[in-house]
Amino acid sequence: MNNNARSGPLAGIKVLELGTLIAGPFCSRLLAEFGAEVIKIESPDGGDPIRQWRGLKDGNSLWWSVQARNKKSVTLNMKSAEGQAIARRLALDADIIIENYRPGVLEKWNLGYEALKAINPATIMVRLSGYGQTGPMRDLPGFGAIGESMGGMRYVSGHPDRPPVRIGISIGDSLAALHGAFGALMALRHRDVTGGRWNGKQGPDCVAGQGQMVDVALYEAVFNMMESLVPEYDFAGVVRERTGGALPGIVPSNTYTTGDGENIVIAGNGDAIFKRLMQAIGRDDMANDPQLARNDGRVPRTEEIDGAIQAWCSTQTIDAALATLKAADVPVGKIYSVRDMMSDPQFLARRMFEQHHFADGTPIKLPAITPKLSETPGETQWIGPALGEHTDEVLRGLGYDEAQIARLRSENIL
Repeated sequence: MNNNARSGPLAGIKVLELGTLIAGPFCSRLLAEFGAEVIKIESPDGGDPIRQWRGLKDGNSLWWSVQARNKKSVTLNMKSAEGQAIARRLALDADIIIENYRPGVLEKWNLGYEALKAINPATIMVRLSGYGQTGPMRDLPGFGAIGESMGGMRYVSGHPDRPPVRIGISIGDSLAALHGAFGALMALRHRDVTGGRWNGKQGPDCVAGQGQMVDVALYEAVFNMMESLVPEYDFAGVVRERTGGALPGIVPSNTYTTGDGENIVIAGNGDAIFKRLMQAIGRDDMANDPQLARNDGRVPRTEEIDGAIQAWCSTQTIDAALATLKAADVPVGKIYSVRDMMSDPQFLARRMFEQHHFADGTPIKLPAITPKLSETPGETQWIGPALGEHTDEVLRGLGYDEAQIARLRSENIL
């Protein structure tokens, strides 16, 4: 494991991660994958709780292997004044600080945005929380599931005759993380064009670009994905409801079951595609029906169209259905499990899996890094580190000697 050989478009950028679980750590993971030096602060008492989530290897989550890849783990007791002081030094030296505590926690630790900006005007802080840093709900705890519900995603997920369902991953946290990373890079660009990195001085000798706070609310990140939800309601009073596997108002685009019990997604909603689809399944009558030539004519006859497609799928195996529709140039796909992905020619051709090893030599595959940059691609330099693995290295970088580090450890600061 080479902790120092950083490459990628973000090489030279320092990130301090103050957070746990998903939104904040995923945000900083994205930056670490493209070369940023990410220092993750963890509690000496067990570290980030995600270390113990789901499948484990030697006490650490397999998820941790990817969620913390390329990060440096530093243990600090943030309840102690000296731990907070060390974190403050790291924060003032960082290009970007990423945190996902409840609003007000960093301020109690003298690590709030305004306090840091008063010293380092170039401070960039990404703050991810359930409801954002303002508003009447700012102080409430907000997990991804709450953001998905308040942001509108849960309401439209599932079948119309059943209660709303959740997507099988922590999509709300992940969407917030993506918005946070996007915001961080925009803020970094603005800092650089307004003066660049702080030179460490204050007063008339201070040189620094303009930093800013990136305020990401989980529910707003989800809300940002909700397509035409707002204008449809405002203009026409339409409340989008649950539609199962169908894409509402865009016909046909649904999930169908083949004769061998497999599920297949068919998107025939383009006008020319719809005609090819109907011809492929032997329904020339529908292919040539002028009322069905455009989407606005197909929507009132959604049930009829879906019924025709399902009737045909019921007579086909999934392989036969895929072959027929692909030959007709109709967008179609099997619904993949991870087992399907691991052996799929497209995944393999795109090198979407990386082979790595745990410290004891046990092999482990991780998902490859996306997006794929042609000249400065991301890379996995090491998988999720052991708790506190980089504490001594980082403190030495701040000027602490071995005796000082030993004292901090003996006093349970580290």
